[in-house]
Amino acid sequence: MASDPAAVANAAIAAASPALAALLSPLGRRAAFPPDIPFQAAQARGKTFNGTIGQITDGRGQAVPVPALAAALAGLPEAARNRALLYSPVEGIPEVRQAWRSWQRRGVSDAVASTLPLVTVGLSHGLSLVADLFAGEGRPVAVPAPFWGNYRVAFALRTGARVLAAPAFRDGQYDCRAIPRALAEVAPGEPAVAILNLPSNPGGYSLTREERREVVAALVAEAGRRPLLVVCDDAYLGLVYEDDVPRESLFWELVGRHPNLAPVKVDGATKELSFFGGRVGFLTFAVAPDSEAAAALESKVKCLARATLGSPVATSQMLLLQGLEAADAAAQVERIRLLLAERYRALRQALAGVDPALLRPLPFNSGCFALLELPVELGLAADRVRLHLLAHHDTGLVSIGDSYLRIAFCSVAAAALPEMVRRVERGVAELAG
Repeated sequence: MASDPAAVANAAIAAASPALAALLSPLGRRAAFPPDIPFQAAQARGKTFNGTIGQITDGRGQAVPVPALAAALAGLPEAARNRALLYSPVEGIPEVRQAWRSWQRRGVSDAVASTLPLVTVGLSHGLSLVADLFAGEGRPVAVPAPFWGNYRVAFALRTGARVLAAPAFRDGQYDCRAIPRALAEVAPGEPAVAILNLPSNPGGYSLTREERREVVAALVAEAGRRPLLVVCDDAYLGLVYEDDVPRESLFWELVGRHPNLAPVKVDGATKELSFFGGRVGFLTFAVAPDSEAAAALESKVKCLARATLGSPVATSQMLLLQGLEAADAAAQVERIRLLLAERYRALRQALAGVDPALLRPLPFNSGCFALLELPVELGLAADRVRLHLLAHHDTGLVSIGDSYLRIAFCSVAAAALPEMVRRVERGVAELAG
């Protein structure tokens, strides 16, 4: 009798990391890439006669596209254009995965283990896959608050996990123990998930060097009490504007820190390369790339990805590969960071003059956003303010919960930010009476 692929994968993960095996959800334990069409097509790759894949070719592996579509990709080299017009493997195009691994590991020691990243259809898809693999009915998921609302959708709504929020700031300072505080009532030994989004959405905050040391120590201590999966949501990685704030992902500092601590990295080209329409994300685990555990995790991710979205978009991947292979790729990305740094400084200066009785900016130092807190004594709901600004001040912001307004300074010119802040302050003053 053939062995059960899921059982084989689970055994490989358990051998490498008992904590990671304990963290798998029921769905995660059941998942394994089945030996059907994509599996068999991969085995037939490179054969003279290959009748496995249901895609139209010239019989020699070349795409047969509608000419207008081919013309739209004329800027790509011929080989890249052909690959852009055909199916991608479910795990992503190999060269793209290798190129992203090199990009994300810049400055990282070879001794720090990480898998070959798996391609996802944007970062939201990556987070959804993590939720499928490691969340589930009742699984505690700790998140510093306020946080991106889609975490509740991906983890609580879809999988039945229990999202536990703890305030990210206490007395105007980042609370480095926010995650342990959120998990304080969870029984010792019960597996849990923690999410760290740095730089954050909606807050635009990243940890200082000292705060990073304290957060790592707090996570290691928490791992002493339970298996702990730490999801490093690195959507805005590198968009940092202060000298005392490291640009590197916290993921690399967590790898190998404790047997019960299992970090996973969700990142992508959306913000890092300003490729918002491309929807190319990546999912990386903290195990050796050629290990049986890496193959087992890849099998599970491929199974769940194929069950929902199928294979990722080849065209976006090939466009990203062109960007990553440019000789001055890092310099091009840095120019975008400097553009955002100018907007960040303009917003900080504008917010320095607001009346704290009307608006209280939360600490921010990175990313694309800033949060403004409405003083509770005003009795104003954030969404009421948002609608007032739309109707009377030609200004659009996002309301977060009852008390916060989010400014996406990434999409507003630096010269326009002072006037925007004036309009927000004026709108709050009008409603406050």
